[in-house]
Amino acid sequence: MKTRPLGRTGFSVSEVSLGAWQIGGSWGSVAEDEAVAVIHAAIDSGINFIDTADVYGDGRSERFIAQVLKDRSERIVVATKAGRRLSPHTAAGYNRENLIAFIERSLKNLDRDALDLVQLHCPPTEVYYNPAVFEILDDLKADGKILHYGVSVEKVEEGLKAVEFPGVETVQIIFNPFRQRPKDLFFPRALEKRVGVLARLPLSSGLLSGKITRQTQFAADDHRQFNRHGEQFDRGETFSGIDFDVALGAVEELRAILPPGVSMAHFALRWILDHPAVTCVIPGARNAAQATDNAQASSMPSLSPAQHEAVERIYAASIRPLVHQLW
Repeated sequence: MKTRPLGRTGFSVSEVSLGAWQIGGSWGSVAEDEAVAVIHAAIDSGINFIDTADVYGDGRSERFIAQVLKDRSERIVVATKAGRRLSPHTAAGYNRENLIAFIERSLKNLDRDALDLVQLHCPPTEVYYNPAVFEILDDLKADGKILHYGVSVEKVEEGLKAVEFPGVETVQIIFNPFRQRPKDLFFPRALEKRVGVLARLPLSSGLLSGKITRQTQFAADDHRQFNRHGEQFDRGETFSGIDFDVALGAVEELRAILPPGVSMAHFALRWILDHPAVTCVIPGARNAAQATDNAQASSMPSLSPAQHEAVERIYAASIRPLVHQLW
């Protein structure tokens, strides 16, 4: 497993990490023993960075991570998120009282004295224009509650604004062959600011695993069933915001350019990692085999210029007109 520096944090993290949303909830049920097996398999594969959030299963994901790490000797960097527990989820809710409460709860769930990395969890855009929010995070860092902080964003605009704050050391953003806008403006700025870039939803909610078809059935508690049009949270979180049938057509176009013996998932993860601004990809996994398989993308050689050009052509023709300016 190759590693890359996580911005200015001083951490060196695996370029393929583990996204722990799936083992928390909203992806269909995952049994406790399977969730624990996923985390062990990821660490066994060389992964040393896990991304979670306090709302994934109402803390379930954080508690699973703490449970596993008690049995491991490896130094694992754990990133969590705060803010989406707010109801309603408003900019005014990102205040000192609420943020401190969220941090204290995650400290308890993760059984830590200090959190490695805390990310604001896709807050309303107004939050990025409020320096007081970031001053609260600075104070939490000074108090030793958190070691580093960053943001998880929905829009490129939010990422560009966030990196203006000197304390922001990481930005998590959706980036994959179906969501390419970040590389145009945001990536150069992130490199300039030495900000770590965490590419979330790298497989576009499973579309880029190559295993989803029009006949695939999703459980009622799977966001791919209940959030296709943004019914519960931002539409861009589900299938990168693309119409399901259109996206499946683009998947078939990508399948035609896969190198022999390379899976769709490995191809997509490698495509992301070929962008120098990216620190790591954070694919999720519902079982141990998926976690192990995702990790193998780190050992793949870079894609050829011709393959990158082909991905660009498919995006320009089938995807760009639908989503490029939305996020």
